[in-house]
Amino acid sequence: MSVQLRVVFDQVGVDADLARAGLGLAEGLIRTAPRGCGVSAIAPNGTEVTMPGLHEIRTLPLARRELAGAWQMGIAAGVGGGLIHSPTLLAPLVRHDRVHDHDQTTVTLWDLCAWESPDALSKASVVWQRSMLKRAVKHADAVIVPSHAMAERLDEMAPLGDRIRVIAGAAPIGFRVPDDAAALRDGVQLPRDYVVLTGDAGSLEQGFRAAARAGTDAVVVDAEEGTEPALADQAVAAGMSQGHVHIRGVLDDASRAATLAGARAIVASSPAMRWPWRLIEAMELGVPIVAVESGVHRDVVADGGAVVTADELTDALVDALGSGRERLRVLGSDRARAFSWPSSAERVWALHAEL
Repeated sequence: MSVQLRVVFDQVGVDADLARAGLGLAEGLIRTAPRGCGVSAIAPNGTEVTMPGLHEIRTLPLARRELAGAWQMGIAAGVGGGLIHSPTLLAPLVRHDRVHDHDQTTVTLWDLCAWESPDALSKASVVWQRSMLKRAVKHADAVIVPSHAMAERLDEMAPLGDRIRVIAGAAPIGFRVPDDAAALRDGVQLPRDYVVLTGDAGSLEQGFRAAARAGTDAVVVDAEEGTEPALADQAVAAGMSQGHVHIRGVLDDASRAATLAGARAIVASSPAMRWPWRLIEAMELGVPIVAVESGVHRDVVADGGAVVTADELTDALVDALGSGRERLRVLGSDRARAFSWPSSAERVWALHAEL
């Protein structure tokens, strides 16, 4: 096998969505590998890699935390060269010779929160991400973002020029409504009729207000641990009765699919520069989408849902729960076909071939 694309497996101590994205992309790369090409893994110590189809697995001596610190300082001994792709910023971003040695390193940014909304992250996370982007400016052959709006913003932030590329994400491979969806919803203690709200603490008030005026229960997903009381108070202040607000944290794939599938609609209230994982999953399941207008939502949802201003959110939700429900279900399902990990993987292969 003449060409190996070496993928960084960043699965321990990382955001669950990013971990799923890394696995989904790696599977897609294996499925779509061109003739004479294969996929190998680079993994921090302590990361168990069992994916079928990998040509080689190189486990590094450092655990994820120590590896992140070493690579932040530009210490990448023992990694080796070749074609290296990271589905996050965790990558050996050091000087290399693409022309003579055919070494390439590409990285991925799924959100710009460390620059746009740093108060929402830990100080250590902000410092690390900003430091790694600076290293990417110096040493990355390409920096991938999942939407054109993010690409435009990144171009304003960092002198990367034509090294910025857009390759979208997708729902987890095999993401579907589980056979025991009703039992899973009972286990998460969900009401019979509800809408799902997704967003950050600063924007969820808009979703609560829309749900209150539409007369439906609201289920918040992905709430950070410890924020439940504050979010419940915010919902009451927005006009919801306390018994109609249900705050849930991070759910596993099956419970999350069951929760989304049982929703009458999903409301995305945050205009943040981040890839909207829940909207991608909702479209995959045919759940009507109502999203606050933003560059990312326009790129991702497009005509697959209602993308409206914050002032129009209530009217759009009422329509999604009533006469517009079936239309939005069909549009979302059609739009979902634009996103798959094999399709994204093919574009990653094409990028490295171009480089």
